[in-house]
Amino acid sequence: FAKRFLLKKLHQGGGGEKGGGAAGDVAQLDAQIALHYGVPYAASVMAFDPVQRLLAVGTLDGRIKIFGGDNIEGILISPKSMPYKYLQFIQNQGLLIAVSNENEIQVWNLEFRQLFHSSQWDTNITAFSVIEGTFLMYLGDENGLLSVLKYDLYDGKLQKMPYNVSIHSLAEAAGVPLLDTQPIVGILPQPNTLGTRVLIAYEKGFLVLWDVSEDHAIAVRGYGDLHMKGQVTGAQTHASEDQIDNVDENEEEREICSLCWASRGGSTVAVGYITGDILLWDMTAVSSRQGKQTDVSSNVVKLQLASGSRRLPVIVLHWSAGSAKDTTKGGKLFVYGGDDMGSEEVLTVLSLESSNGLESVRCASRVDLKLDGSFADMILIPDTGVPDKIRTSALFILTNPGQLNFYDGGALFSARKSEEEYAQPEAQKFPVVVPTIDPSITVTDMYSLTGREHPSISLKKFCARQIVAPPISGNMKWPLTGGVPSEMSLKEDHAVERIYVAGYQDGSVRIWDATFPILMPMFVLDAKVTSTVFLVVD
Repeated sequence: FAKRFLLKKLHQGGGGEKGGGAAGDVAQLDAQIALHYGVPYAASVMAFDPVQRLLAVGTLDGRIKIFGGDNIEGILISPKSMPYKYLQFIQNQGLLIAVSNENEIQVWNLEFRQLFHSSQWDTNITAFSVIEGTFLMYLGDENGLLSVLKYDLYDGKLQKMPYNVSIHSLAEAAGVPLLDTQPIVGILPQPNTLGTRVLIAYEKGFLVLWDVSEDHAIAVRGYGDLHMKGQVTGAQTHASEDQIDNVDENEEEREICSLCWASRGGSTVAVGYITGDILLWDMTAVSSRQGKQTDVSSNVVKLQLASGSRRLPVIVLHWSAGSAKDTTKGGKLFVYGGDDMGSEEVLTVLSLESSNGLESVRCASRVDLKLDGSFADMILIPDTGVPDKIRTSALFILTNPGQLNFYDGGALFSARKSEEEYAQPEAQKFPVVVPTIDPSITVTDMYSLTGREHPSISLKKFCARQIVAPPISGNMKWPLTGGVPSEMSLKEDHAVERIYVAGYQDGSVRIWDATFPILMPMFVLDAKVTSTVFLVVD
C-alpha cells in the first residue's frame, strides 16, 4: 500500500525521466508497518507474562501484537509470513518464544522489538513448553522424542541440550510395551518442581510423569488403566444435581487432544480426548505395571459434557483454583469442545469440588459462555502477587476474525445459581486505542495545529497522558499493566501539535494526539443520534 501510494503521488507531480527514475527508486523501498492498533484479523494464539503483565497475540501471517498498560501496543513482524502454533514468554526477561507451523523457533526481544535469533527444527514440533523461571524449554516432536533447549542470554542463541528421551526408552523404563512410535501431544512441567518433573502425553493415550533428574517414571497412565472409578455427567444445566455412577468400564485406546493440571500441586491432570470425553487422572500413585499399586481404578474419573453418541473433540482445557475463600479442594475447569456435534459454539466453565481427591469429585455448576465468532484461543490471567499463580483475575477469549473479549475473574467465580438458571457473566470488548469496527469508523482526518490558521489554538494546553487507562465498565481492574510508555509523549513541556480525528457510525467523534507517531487518546464526544459524522474544521 505504501509503495503504491508514493508512486501515485510521484505520477501526479509530473512524469519525465526524472519522475520515472524516482518512481523506480520508490519501487525498491522496503516499506514496513511501524505501528498497528487493535487486534489483527488473523490472530490465532496468545501468551501472557504474569510478571511484566504483557499479553502477546500471534497471527496466521507472521505478526505478533504486544499489549500492555496505559494503551501501550507494539507490533513484531516476522521476515516470513507464516502461522504461529506456539507462543510463550520467558517470564520477566522481555523475551518471547514463537514456534511457526514450519517449525522455525524464533526468539523476540521486546525491548528492541527485534528478532534476536531463529532456529529451524528438523522434525515437526508437536508440543512445546517453557520452564517457568528459567531459560530452558521442553520440546516434543512427531517421533515421540522429548528434547531440551536453552536460550543463552549472552550469545543470544538457542542451544540444544544433550538431554533427550525417546518414547521407546521411556516406555522401557516405565515397563510399558509399545508397538509403534507416536507423537508427543502435550508437555506439562509439574508445579513446584522447578521443571525437574514433567508430564508427557502421547497421541494414543499414553501418559507418563517423568523425573528428569533421576531419569525414571513417577507414574504411568493409559493403556489398560481405564477402569473407571466413577463418571460425572455435565449434560444438564443444573450440574449440581449430577450423581456419580460407579462403573467398571474397559475403555478403548483413544487419542489425546488437550490436557492441563487440575489441582494446585499437580496431583491431578485433566485430559481431553477426540471422543469428547474428559478424564481426570490421579498422578500421585505409582502405576500398577511397576508392581507398587494394585488398584489403579481409583485413579481416574470420567467427565462427560453431553449425552450424545457423536461429540466434539475436547480441543482446549485450562484450570483455575478459584478464589482464596474456597474451602473445597476444587476449582474451575475451562473446556472448549465435548458437546454434541452441531451444538452452539461455547466455552464451558465447570465448577469442580472435591473433599477427598477423586473419590468425592462432583460438578457443582456449569456455565456456557457464548463465543463472538469461531474459537481461536483462550488464556487465563493470574492475580498479581499470588504465589501459586493459579487464581484467575481475568479470562481472555480470542475468536475469528480478530475479536478479543475478556471476563472479570471475580464475576466468573462469584456466579451463583438463580431461581431459574445460573447467572451469565458479562463479556467485555477488548479496548483498543483506535476502534475501527465496534463502533464502525466512517471518516477520518489529520489536522496540524501549528500553522498560520491556528496560531494559538487552546488544544495545546492538553497533555495526551491525561487519559492513560482503557475504558472498562464496572469495577474490574485492568489486568494488563506492563510496557514502557513513549518517552516523547511524557515530556513535561509537551504541547499538542497535530490531532487525528475520527467520526463513527454511532454518531461519536474521537480525537487523538498525533504529535508523535504513537497516538494518545484525548477526547470521546458522544452523540445521541445514530448517523454518520462529517468533520469540518474551521
